[in-house]
Amino acid sequence: MTYTIEKVATLIGARRYGSREAQIRWLLTDSRSLCFPEETLFFALKTKRNDGHRYIDDLYRRGVRNFVVEEVPVQTDERYPQTNFLKVVDTLAALQRLAERHRDEFDIPIVGITGSNGKTMVKEWLYQLLLPSRHVVRSPKSYNSQIGVPLSVWLLNEESRVGLFEAGISEPGEMLALHDMIQPTIGVFTCLGSAHQENFRSLDEKCTEKLELFHDAEAVVYCSDDPVVSRCMRRSGYKGERLTWSRENKEATLYVKGVTNAHLSTKVEYIYKGVEGSYEIPFIDEASIDNSITCAVTALQLGVTIEELTERMPQLEPVAMRLEVKEGQHGCTLINDSYNSDINSLAIALDFMNRRPEHQGRSRTLVLSDIDQSGEDPHSLYDKVMRLAEGRGINKFIGIGKEIKEYVKSVAPSSSCEQHAFITVGDFLSSALFRNLNNEVILLKGGRRFGFEQITELLEQKVHETILEVNLNALVDNLNYFRSFLKPETKMVCMIKADGYGAGAVEIAKTLQDHHVDYLAVAVADEGVTLRKAGITSSIMVMNPEMTAFKTMFDYDLEPEVYSFRLLDALIKAARKEGITGWPVHIKLDTGMHRLGFNIGTKEGEKDEIDELIERLTHQQAVIPRSVFSHFVGSDSDDFDRFSARQFELFEKGSSRIQQAFSHQILRHMDNSAGIEHFPERQMEMCRLGIGLYGVDPYVAPQTNHLSPLKCVSTLKTTILQLRHVPKEDTVGYSRKGVLTRDSLIAAIPIGYADGLNRHLGRGRCYCLVNGQKAPYVGNICMDVTMIDVTDIPCQEGDTVEIFGDHLPVSILAECLDTIPYEVLTGISNRVKRVYFQD
Repeated sequence: MTYTIEKVATLIGARRYGSREAQIRWLLTDSRSLCFPEETLFFALKTKRNDGHRYIDDLYRRGVRNFVVEEVPVQTDERYPQTNFLKVVDTLAALQRLAERHRDEFDIPIVGITGSNGKTMVKEWLYQLLLPSRHVVRSPKSYNSQIGVPLSVWLLNEESRVGLFEAGISEPGEMLALHDMIQPTIGVFTCLGSAHQENFRSLDEKCTEKLELFHDAEAVVYCSDDPVVSRCMRRSGYKGERLTWSRENKEATLYVKGVTNAHLSTKVEYIYKGVEGSYEIPFIDEASIDNSITCAVTALQLGVTIEELTERMPQLEPVAMRLEVKEGQHGCTLINDSYNSDINSLAIALDFMNRRPEHQGRSRTLVLSDIDQSGEDPHSLYDKVMRLAEGRGINKFIGIGKEIKEYVKSVAPSSSCEQHAFITVGDFLSSALFRNLNNEVILLKGGRRFGFEQITELLEQKVHETILEVNLNALVDNLNYFRSFLKPETKMVCMIKADGYGAGAVEIAKTLQDHHVDYLAVAVADEGVTLRKAGITSSIMVMNPEMTAFKTMFDYDLEPEVYSFRLLDALIKAARKEGITGWPVHIKLDTGMHRLGFNIGTKEGEKDEIDELIERLTHQQAVIPRSVFSHFVGSDSDDFDRFSARQFELFEKGSSRIQQAFSHQILRHMDNSAGIEHFPERQMEMCRLGIGLYGVDPYVAPQTNHLSPLKCVSTLKTTILQLRHVPKEDTVGYSRKGVLTRDSLIAAIPIGYADGLNRHLGRGRCYCLVNGQKAPYVGNICMDVTMIDVTDIPCQEGDTVEIFGDHLPVSILAECLDTIPYEVLTGISNRVKRVYFQD
């Protein structure tokens, strides 16, 4: 659903600067999440820690042309031509106002969900229960804040039949704005707990504030067994239908007759409005049981039948609750939970640890930071924590923070649970206790400010005398050379897979980001995670997504390539499980490479998958195509020009069919490094730059005395460790393969096949450069050391040796190996230190 920029200006009461026509489909508050700049409206929000106005320059360079601001930049016509600025008094209020007006367009059931815990689980399970029979829109992940709610409500569109939206608050007065945006027809109250209690005088006050969400709702779902919630509901004067559930009161709308736990499932028997029913869920913890009952009441109110509920409840899937399970060193398993720091979420995490079958019989350790914002007396709070930990079988408790340390010092040792405490994570990491962790299941639950990531990520420095020098200026020069072939509006994807073709992905990415490339592309999700952790905010494409890495891609804003229905279906399922909508994906079409991609039928009887692809993409909301692309088979050679032309024609037909099915612009790209030079007329909306970026010219036109304009980016260097005179007919190296035909001066250099120097270069097949002169490899190349003949070269120990670089192109090594430069560059080991420089 789109709005004209004029309509948006009217709805939010803004003064408009600029006259560019624009259709707005996407709202943006975080510059790192930019995906569709052409139809994006950026709200420059001001917070205590940041100011969105700082990112206008960057977003403009990345293609955004519509901004909501409190301060209009000076000289807008000169600095930002063809741009709209909508000036308002308060950008957050304007964002919320736009969401309100958008919500007014829909007369459908809207479920507003609030409570201290369980909001996301209830929302996601309701989505699963309703999805088989109707089009449902719901909050992505946990978008329940003053900023998250308007972004969630904006997702409503013409096809929406039900909306599910979370609402979270942390202090009095916040719920009114959320109510005005969500305007729920059905309210759901999950439970009441101690989260954010420090900002409220009592639980009653917090409960009353949360109930503000429901004052115009037609019905409210809640557990009447909670005395505080029931009391506040009575006092609220609410006039709609009260849909209560209870384990105690048979007069409740849904009375729970019985709950029976099996090994890995739970059966719930109930009476709903006089009709008996039952269902099973594949969970056994109390939080999941309560949340399932809340979902049952809500789903039945929304028209799901008792029979459908019985059928769908066993199919509920676990909701990602920010609990990460990783294998650690010394036989340990790590459970990382960095979500709520209240005692209720701790109970859920401990229950998660307790019920995993692979953890049975192993020692259990809890590492917990101070619990902030609890509003409770610390001694009383940590008494509860210890009782909870001991009750869930924790053998070792490790507290981090001043409050916990004081508590541990003040209480008597436990007979069943060791107790330790440290002021900081650093103190813990330097202790013998940390070094002696072994074969334990460790739950890490710490507030972000404590730096718990240090516990799971210990780095060791790599030292090696062989280095890869990376010239970042040369990289930029190569980028600009290829940009010279492109129209100003053509976007660029830069390939930095395989650790930036061996040059080191992080520094390469930082440089490319500084020079405003539109996309970075990696091979697998882990490569993208490395970039995100290093502070890279550019859009990142994952070219070979693994199905086990979907959550990683969601967590780190990585956009996967999709090349098959199996991958597409799995990705959609994973996105739904995470509560995600509109995740950008990149569709690969097979036009002749016959490696990966969807088929485009051109002949009678030939399989065509485009119609089915469009059908699946347009009947779901989890993912959205951002680009569609294919690969030239032989753009590096004129010999394949006719085949390349057929490929391009086929791609144009297939990509056009996909674009016609969607109203937003889908970027098309087929030119690679060679294609940019060879076929600049086929650049379309975007091009992919790979090997050319790193100084290897992939296309040489015929009948030209070609001197490549590209500059060498990577130079592999080492040093002479030792010089040795070896007589004629002696041998050098393993297996006596290096037989000398003269008295020789042999140099040993600290590089071997473990560093990426291919063994097939040995025994005189190739050479390196010592002081500018060729020094052939002698004998077999060893794992860590190689010998070279420097008989006729003036040199001494400590002199530099060039393996490849400015004076010895990597293509020479590739020719000796009968391979391509890609293989040589990407084969350089990670133990080789990368050194970056700019002239």
